[in-house]
Formats: sequence, structure tokens, C-alpha cells
Amino acid sequence: MVLGVICAVAVVLYAWGMDAAGWGNPYYSAAVKSMSASLTNFVFGSFDPLGVVTVDKPPMALWPMVASVAVFGYHGWSLLLPQVLEGVAAVFLLHRTVRYWAGEHVALLAALIFALTPVTVAINRDTNPDTLMVLLLVAAAYALTRSVHRPIEHQPDQPGRATCWLLLAAMFLGLGFVTKMLQAWIVVPVFALAYLAGSPAPLRRRILDVLGAGVVLLTSSMWWVALVSFWPGPKPYIGGSTDGSVLNLVIGYNGLGRILGRQVGRELVSGPGSAGGRGMPGLPGGGHSGGGFGGRSGITRLFGEQVGGQISWLLPLCLLVLVAVAVTGIRRRRSGRIPEPTADRARRAGWVLWGGWLLVVGLVLSVAQGGFHSYYTTEMAPAIAAVTAAGVAAMWRQYRRPDGYQWLLLPAAVTLTAGWAWVLVSRDTSWNGWLRYAAVGAGIVAVVLLMAGRLSSTGRSSGVSRLAGVLSLVALLLAPGVWSTATAFAASGGAMAQAGPPGSGFGRSRINAARTVRPGDQGLAARLPGATRGDLTADQSKILAYAQANSGGHRITLAVEGGAMATETYLIHSDAMIVGMGGFSGQDPAPTVATLAQWVQQGQLRFVLADGHDVSGRGFAHRGASDGGTGSHGFAGGASAMSGLRARWLQQHCAVVNPSSYGAPDDSEVLYDCTVIPHRSSPPA
Repeated sequence: MVLGVICAVAVVLYAWGMDAAGWGNPYYSAAVKSMSASLTNFVFGSFDPLGVVTVDKPPMALWPMVASVAVFGYHGWSLLLPQVLEGVAAVFLLHRTVRYWAGEHVALLAALIFALTPVTVAINRDTNPDTLMVLLLVAAAYALTRSVHRPIEHQPDQPGRATCWLLLAAMFLGLGFVTKMLQAWIVVPVFALAYLAGSPAPLRRRILDVLGAGVVLLTSSMWWVALVSFWPGPKPYIGGSTDGSVLNLVIGYNGLGRILGRQVGRELVSGPGSAGGRGMPGLPGGGHSGGGFGGRSGITRLFGEQVGGQISWLLPLCLLVLVAVAVTGIRRRRSGRIPEPTADRARRAGWVLWGGWLLVVGLVLSVAQGGFHSYYTTEMAPAIAAVTAAGVAAMWRQYRRPDGYQWLLLPAAVTLTAGWAWVLVSRDTSWNGWLRYAAVGAGIVAVVLLMAGRLSSTGRSSGVSRLAGVLSLVALLLAPGVWSTATAFAASGGAMAQAGPPGSGFGRSRINAARTVRPGDQGLAARLPGATRGDLTADQSKILAYAQANSGGHRITLAVEGGAMATETYLIHSDAMIVGMGGFSGQDPAPTVATLAQWVQQGQLRFVLADGHDVSGRGFAHRGASDGGTGSHGFAGGASAMSGLRARWLQQHCAVVNPSSYGAPDDSEVLYDCTVIPHRSSPPA
């Protein structure tokens, strides 16, 4: 009954206003439409319907959305529906997992905390792949937990049962890789260590089991990589790679590039973003160690202005819990007081799993210097929920004990959490600023009652203590709960899913961003607070209408330079054949100049839309090809040399369409007609 209520709360938080929530992350939403066009697009995860370039992640997270679109049609809500179901399933499965480890009450509290995590609410209302990845990781945790626990009493203990559960956990981890590549593998060492620490099998058997799980992990992870690598026919260019291979994508862009901030043959991020071109005015380039969407890399990143309000509400409490558990374990071993081995192993495995998950993922995300968004921290949410719930339950038991001083941990935890909530809310008091007073007030009352209940002669069994316990939970969950609820009932979505105040993912830059973002801005700026989320601007609508009306028998209605962020809205709002050149960031060398010329020569393409700054030599394409300047999308080096070559080819072989022909007064974009030879006395330099 209680679990049903928690799941219902999750449904409301994740699905409220889904029909008006826009298109989520337009990049992936556009890809879903393209993937619905053909089987090869579906298998590879093609961004455009022609199959020129793929998205920069494996397509597994998009497959449920394609299925939903096939059933319900292409709408914003039909794209978000699988995300809602996956998010609620993760809440349910976390309860089942924690129940095996720590009991029903702890499991219910963990499920509630998980459902109320602000960044998780935000990401489950979006079309990013993190939602499915988290579900698969929780499923893996469930299977691992089953592998180290005895079967229930009326069932015999079968020798291969634990191994089967471990192999199933490895399979889920592998599917997580097919969802978001190496980010899903961050927890793999923790899973292996938890099994080695928790399984009652002999050491030799445990090692063999882990090795077998490694084989399953590699198989379930690499099947899509192998399929793409050995595909016998034509296939799209692998977006995000430097050479078109999926292995390069795994190791580079979605691997070492995320940690080191660089990719072989291409710098992902470095230095502030450009103020020109289609960039984000007044903001640093996204995802780099100097700021952007996740703050500077370092041990304090998770507590910083951009990330803190998304995930860190209970992090101080979790760290206190893990320190207390470690100290208790050390003292127990030194005293020789070891409980019954099997039960102790299972409990220890749980702490290794959830505590290790929290620490390892938190550390990796903190030090990563490559592309980073605050919503990546949703991977920590299940571990935070499990550690918090189990820790609070343990503190409550210590509080109720008649002796010792460990009872002070609970008042200390409430004080620490309420104080941290004050800090987080105070960073922007214009958005629900009253919450800091409510959280601290509830914390003060809870601590006073805890102290009174403990020090009174009948306190530990009185209603005072029980009331103090309830208020303690209120103090712990009030602030993140309000942030999550406010996020659910406000307009949300976009490429940068975030909870809390509008623009909170940008830290102090959000004030400048709010002043400088203009309706109609391209790319990420178009999805900042106050701007559209995947909607066509008036000028874009005019360009699209003109291209559709005049493309005649040409197969490709419009090719758009500048990458996915300049193309996605055209794909979402048109059934025409639209091609985005350059992949997500505009850096991918697809299509080549030869391919572009072939399309024109074969009568497949007439119109190409390019950034007016690009072709004049002032924008990111020219800088990326010549001096390595910072691109307008916040990627160091700007676009690839290929985009510069395409820009020069357009100047030489295509004529500029007079903007008055389609009624667009803005010259920031230039529409080319490649059936008309430009009138030039000499080719451009």
C-alpha cells in the first residue's frame, strides 16, 4: 500500500504536464523521428532521416521512444511516456532491492527519497538516456543483492543460484553500456567487490563467478559495437567519433574525452565559449572544467552552485553515515565481535555496493574535465537514497538504545542536513526562498524534541521521541521534496534538464544568460529559461516553408549547417527530408564536400542553410579550420575543418537566396540555392 502511494507520487512528479512539456531534449527527440523512418536508422540511431550521421550515444534509450511513437504517434508526450515508466520502475525496483538488504521500512524510505531527488525528477521529464541507464543499474543492483542473499526459508539453496543472479547483474550492466557507454561502467568495480565481499561461496568459486560475469558483461556491452563495426552495407557516420568508428566513440568522446577533457584528434572543451556565431551569449562553453553547465572540476563540484541543488541535499548526511559505518566496522573487528557470517556478509555487501556506488560515481563525476552536465549526477541518486535510508534507520536504532553516545548521530545528521539546505536555498532566495526557514525551523524543532526525548526519563519510549523521529524525516526531505515538486509543476525539459530555479545549472551566469538570450537564438541558447524548447522560431518557419515550396523533385528539402543544434527543430516540425551536417556539435566530417557535391549533381539537393557568420569567415567554421579558436557551441577548436570546406564550397557553387524571398529579415543565417551558380569574378580566398 505505502509503496503504491510512493509510486503514485513518482508518476505525478514525472508525468505532470507532460502534454505541455515540449519535446524534452530536442536532439534526441528529433533522432527518434528519424529512427522511425527506416530499420537501419533504428538500429544505428540515425539523427537525420537520410542516415548521414548518428547520435553521439548508442540508441538503446531511444528504442522505447520509437516504439511509443509507433503506437501513439509523434508527440512530445509520447516521447516522454517511456521515460516516466522507466523512472517509476526504477523507484519500484530500488524498493525491492533495499528490502532484501535492510528490510521493508528502510526500503520504503529509500524509494521515497529516490522519487523525490530533484535531478531525477528533472531527468525523468526529459528524453535524455540517463533515465534508462539508471533503471538498468538499479536492476543490476537487484540481481547482485539476490546473488549474495540466501533464498527464503521454504526454498532449498541451489548451488548455481547465486551465480545466475550475478550473471544477470552483469547483463544489466552491459545493457547500461549500450545505453550510455562507459558512464554505466563506473560502478562495475563496486559490483565485483560487493560480490566478493558478500557471497558465502568459497573464494575460488567467487573469483570464477566474477570472471564469468566479466564475460557476460563484455558480451552484453559489445554486441551493438560489433554489429555496427561489421555491418556489411552502407551505414551512417558515427556521430562524436573522429574516424567514423564506434570504438573511437567509446574510447574517445564517450570515454577518456569525458574524463580528460580531450579527444584524440579533437578537443572537446577548453576555455570559454565564443560570443559570436550561434553560441550562448554571456555564458562559458558548456561542460568544461572552467565552468559551464557543471562547475569547475574538483572535489567540491557536487556541492557547487551549478550542481548542489540538483543532487547534494543529502550528501553531507551520506558521508556522515559512511564514516560511522566504517568506524563501527573497524571497532567490531578489533573487538572480535563478529555476527553470524552469512548474515554479516550480506549486510556488508550492501554497504559496499551502495556506499561504493556513491563514492566512486561521485569521485569520477567530480574530477571529470570533459563534457559535463549536472543531470549526470542522477546516476548517484539510487545510492544516495539507499545509504540515507539505511543510515537514518541505523541512527534511529542507536538513538533508542539506553547506553552509549552514538545516539547523538541522529541529531547531528538532522542539524547537518538542515544547515546544508539553508545554504543551497540561500543561493537564490528569489525562488522559494521561504524554504530555507521552513527546513531549518523543522530541523531545530526536531533536534530539540530528540534531545528532550532522549534526556527525559521515559523519553525513548514516549510520543515525544516518535514525534521527533517524524519531524526529523520532514527536516531531511522537505527541501528536496519542494524543489522536486516545484520542478514538476513548472515548465521543464530541454537539453539541460535541471531542477530548482530557472537557469540554476549555469550558476552565477544564469543572471547574465537571462538578460542576453533572445527568442530565436539557435542551439543551447534556445533552450535556456524563457526560450523555446524545440519549437520553430518565426524565421525558421519561413525558411522551412520556402524550402518545401521550392524544392520541387529534390529528395532533400533542406540541408542545415551548424550541427544538430541548428537542425533539430526542423526535423521535429517537418516530415520533409532534412539533413543536419556535422553531427551534434557541427564537428563531425559528415557529409563530406564530395557527398554534398554529389547530392547537388544528382538533383537530390537544392537548398542549404548556413550560418551567415560561418561563410563570411567570422564564425566558428572558419576559426575551426584555421586558427583553432573556440567554437560558438563551446567546443574548443570550433567546427571541424570539414565544415570550413563545406562553407567555401557553398560560396563557390551556390547562390545566396535573397532573404526577402522568404521574409526573414535576419542575416545571421544564409539560405543557399545550389541550382544557381553564384555570380563571382573570382573564387573566394
